[in-house]
Amino acid sequence: MLLRLGGAKGILVIRSVGLFCRSAHLSPQSLEYRPIKKVMVANRGEISIRVFRACTELGIRTVAVYSEQDTGQMHRQKADEAYLIGKGLSPVAAYLHIPDIIKVAKENNVDAIHPGYGFLSERSDFAQACADAGVRFIGPSPEVVRKMGDKVEARALAIQAGVPVVPGTNSPISSLQEAREFAETYNFPIIFKAAYGGGGRGMRVVRNYEELEENYQRAYSEALAAFGNGALFVEKFIEKPRHIEVQILGDKYGNVIHLYERDCSIQRRHQKVVEIAPAAQLDPRLRDRLTSDSVILAKQVGYENAGTVEFLVDKHGKYYFIEVNSRLQVEHTVTEEITDVDLVHAQLRVCEGRSLPELGLEQDKIRINGCAIQCRVTTEDPSRGFQPDTGRIEVFRSGEGMGIRLDSASAFQGAIISPHYDSLLVKVIASGKDLPTAATKMHRALTEFRVRGVKTNIPFLQNVLSNSQFLYHTVDTQFIDENQELFILKPTLNRAQKLLHYLGHVMVNGPMTPIPVKAKPSSVDPVVPPVPLGQPPMGFREVLLKEGPEGFVRAVRQHQGLLLMDTTFRDAHQSLLATRIRTHDLKKIAPFVTHNFNNLFSLENWGGATFDVAMRFLWECPWKRLQELRALIPNIPFQMLLRGANAVGYTNYPDNAVFKFCEVAKENGMDIFRVFDSLNYIPNMLLGMEAAGSAGGVVEAAISYTGDVSDPLRQKYSLEYYLELADELVKAGTHILAIKDMAGLLKPEASRLLIGALRDRFPDVPIHVHTHDTAGAGVAAMLACAEAGADIVDIAVDSMAGMTSQPSMGAIVACTKGSKLDTGVSLDKVFDYSEYWEVARGLYAPFDCTATMKSGNADVYENEIPGGQYTNLHFQAHSMGLGNKFKEVKKAYTEANKLLGDLIKVTPSSKIVGDLAQFMVQNSLSRAEVEERADELSFPLSVVEFLQGHIGIPHGGFPEPFRSKVLKSLPRIEGRPGASLPPLDFKALESGLQTAHGNDITPEDVMSAAMYPKVFQEFKEFTSNFGPVDCLNTRLFLDGPKIAEEFQVELERGKTLHIKALALGDLNKSGQREVFFELNGQLRSVLVKDAAAMKEMHFHPKALKDVRGQVGAPMPGKVVEVKVKQGQKVEKGQPLCVLSAMKMETVVNSPLSGIISKVYVNADSSLEGDDLILEITE
Repeated sequence: MLLRLGGAKGILVIRSVGLFCRSAHLSPQSLEYRPIKKVMVANRGEISIRVFRACTELGIRTVAVYSEQDTGQMHRQKADEAYLIGKGLSPVAAYLHIPDIIKVAKENNVDAIHPGYGFLSERSDFAQACADAGVRFIGPSPEVVRKMGDKVEARALAIQAGVPVVPGTNSPISSLQEAREFAETYNFPIIFKAAYGGGGRGMRVVRNYEELEENYQRAYSEALAAFGNGALFVEKFIEKPRHIEVQILGDKYGNVIHLYERDCSIQRRHQKVVEIAPAAQLDPRLRDRLTSDSVILAKQVGYENAGTVEFLVDKHGKYYFIEVNSRLQVEHTVTEEITDVDLVHAQLRVCEGRSLPELGLEQDKIRINGCAIQCRVTTEDPSRGFQPDTGRIEVFRSGEGMGIRLDSASAFQGAIISPHYDSLLVKVIASGKDLPTAATKMHRALTEFRVRGVKTNIPFLQNVLSNSQFLYHTVDTQFIDENQELFILKPTLNRAQKLLHYLGHVMVNGPMTPIPVKAKPSSVDPVVPPVPLGQPPMGFREVLLKEGPEGFVRAVRQHQGLLLMDTTFRDAHQSLLATRIRTHDLKKIAPFVTHNFNNLFSLENWGGATFDVAMRFLWECPWKRLQELRALIPNIPFQMLLRGANAVGYTNYPDNAVFKFCEVAKENGMDIFRVFDSLNYIPNMLLGMEAAGSAGGVVEAAISYTGDVSDPLRQKYSLEYYLELADELVKAGTHILAIKDMAGLLKPEASRLLIGALRDRFPDVPIHVHTHDTAGAGVAAMLACAEAGADIVDIAVDSMAGMTSQPSMGAIVACTKGSKLDTGVSLDKVFDYSEYWEVARGLYAPFDCTATMKSGNADVYENEIPGGQYTNLHFQAHSMGLGNKFKEVKKAYTEANKLLGDLIKVTPSSKIVGDLAQFMVQNSLSRAEVEERADELSFPLSVVEFLQGHIGIPHGGFPEPFRSKVLKSLPRIEGRPGASLPPLDFKALESGLQTAHGNDITPEDVMSAAMYPKVFQEFKEFTSNFGPVDCLNTRLFLDGPKIAEEFQVELERGKTLHIKALALGDLNKSGQREVFFELNGQLRSVLVKDAAAMKEMHFHPKALKDVRGQVGAPMPGKVVEVKVKQGQKVEKGQPLCVLSAMKMETVVNSPLSGIISKVYVNADSSLEGDDLILEITE
């Protein structure tokens, strides 16, 4: 009999059908060539699109099916036709619903169905259903699918063919007891495998009896969810093998060829991550045996279409058959790249009835050409155990170029990554002449990717590609587990998208920093006065760097004329603008300052409240501010405020923390340390002085001033008191002596008395005076100090001076001009400097004290409230509705001060007095009532801790019996509070920070965390979410952009973002609004939760990270099982519940031992990441 087959290759004459066909189950009639006109892909995602593309190239019409959850997926758009299946079913069940799929195929005249991979691809009942419906199944026959899908039967066939196999059960096990018996026979480790599917689903390694039951249950559950059948079989687990698989291709005539092997050893959770073809450094003889055995096995079962024979190769070169995947593999792409064979074309043509020789596919013609690598880019977070991430892709930009192929489906901007399906985003395939070349191309392509909105494994893949073992040696299936450095991930910056999130939040919810008053920032930006080109003129810092602190001090003392310290960069805005001036505006004016005020004694720009406020409210790093200003102002000494043993905090620190802080500050450009203590407590001051001195800084010991030395009736803080303090500080080695008049109490006569006496006693020590202008007499007092012998006085530029700030720079310059005190500062330059800050101040209108306070007040001589605190109390009184009672607040402050024994009042002692004053006003208590009821009132914590001795011992001791009545039996601290604290373990702190925030933690970060642990943690979390907001101008930072506004943001030199705000979307059902931007010419959008709307909507509570007993969902998913109940006792590490996401189950274990106080979920609950699962009480 003659059978003529037509086709592009001509006519193939087959004289004996029996010679070429599989006589066991094919009749001659079945060999008739039947072209395919329409193909359905019973799958989703990238494999569907891969098949559609091949069909289009061959002129075949395409049909997609999709679940209700996949209406927005790309695969349904790429097909010529698309139909909904599985209506009302779960996301996975829809693609497993055979009747619906067959129904759609029949109704739409589909000729053939391609199963893709996963889902129904290895279900023989599906292949049979296709055949019964008269629709061709693009794959092996139902019988072969059944044999190969049943891994136990596949093992038996391999044994018959003489192919080595791993010891295992002969049939699926039906109970845990059978697994236990197998382990007793073959010993651990063993491995459970799903009998009817692959891809790592239902696969669990067990190393001891304790793990057996849990892993059996998990493997069964996963297999059931993924393949519709939970049957498992058990094998002996081969330690550290290579996973090598051979691609085979068969036709209807008994022809079978191999297309060489792939190395799939790089796996996690038994799922392949990176695949390579051909396998690197594989012995050619071993390759021949593997490929030969694969063909023999395929021929024995009459294999048709594409398939993969998988092996494990141990370290001795012995190999073991593990399974046949009777379908197209995810990694088929690398085989296509090295053999130039389109496997999907071949599948379709073989299904039509073409023979392999007719297609030009003969073994001797198959050659390996170079090397190909496939990386599976997934939406998984390697730093969290590859937990799947879900959400909306906000940005997608792929890597391309020579040698790069991309197979994807859901990789586009706006795509929703759901927890229902596999986490694969895109397959990236790189080809080159050898493995290192292909790896280089792959690394470059991955570097070009930009995926925002969901986490990906790209940083992990880049680490794999850079690993020398991967590049130049062989790898096994333990490669990832044994190379933990792969998890040291380089963080992605994602600065642009994070900034859009920040701007979107401000546009939707308003400012993200607390606003004291309802006022809008000015829309006018300040203009920087002209700055000359070239290097700035020399200043006092050159003297300091050249001659050291001692030489610097001599130069100051020998200087003719009055020296000035400008506080505009710190204390001025702390007093007037709630410490809110941003680095952005300081940097803009810095070049003008360095060129025009080089003869300043110093610039106060750091320390004190600016340190924590920078992180707490401005979301910027205080160290970065210091570094950037130092680079812009190299010639003027910088001065900072150091709170003695409290450093820049409000509490006690271990001594080594204070020393380390000063050391790091000096390394970052700080020059002069003004050291003070809020109680003038000498032990605290001496520690700060020693720390600053040992760091190499200029030590300026500051005596905090209160009272009135010119009033003979006020003798607690007499002239002699200050002189005795000065004696101790000079003996201790201070370079400069300072008077810190934080409330502006120095009157001209008192100035002359105090400074004159100090000058007489210490003729060689420079004297520096700091004051505030609250009463309006600041200029007069500073001129009196200068006349009496002060070397330096503090000023602020005119538009930032007066009221609770420092005296006017312009006034001092003008008043001393032409005299022996001439400052040498150009008045014209002061005017230019002031004009900049006058406009800049308008940007900070929401924080400006003039919103509620229109002038200073001489009653400060009575209440002695420090300048910065005066402003804050004024704000607080108005915000609490007590604006008309501010006079009462000030009176209460005076009474509170007397109750506490008449203190030196500066942070933190001033806060203690203020807290007590507000407590008295809120509770309508007089001083007498407080004294009388002291043993029954609940005082503010700050007051109690002061009386315990937490900040030191006040001059004259603690007030009695008030102290004893308040403290009762509470403990008291004797001596310097920080002396008993153990040293801070900086290495442990750094290690903890690296664990929490990554390895880019700097020594400066460690110091920030040491000073303010919680504030630093919140700062890092904020910047992780919203990026470098310090790049934004101040109006955008506070108020956000207006719709249609265009602006630029400079991320760094040479990298500028061009942004336009486009629109605000309507509220969605999740309480979010979509905010639209144009970024560098491309449309971008972010989803922002509307805070006001969220208050009215019910949402599942979130686990708080800083609450130990709250257990949150580690990933989005569905609760499969809750293993505990309320009131139950649990141990650390005990399983609490099981989550399922993307067909992978995860056990959530208890982070601590305790009692379950409340459970917030039940089986089938759908959770988002960090949703609260339960609470544990220790």
